[in-house]
Amino acid sequence: MKLDNNNHSVFLLYYHLVLVVKNRRKAIDDPISNYTKDCLFD
Repeated sequence: MKLDNNNHSVFLLYYHLVLVVKNRRKAIDDPISNYTKDCLFD
């Protein structure tokens, strides 16, 4: 766990990404899902 800091504080930020897509089963298939995971979690 890496903590960020500045002159007056120490913090750890987490982000929760929510994608709302109508008919998501057709829009987000396996190749797109894998590409997104690679971009966000590397």
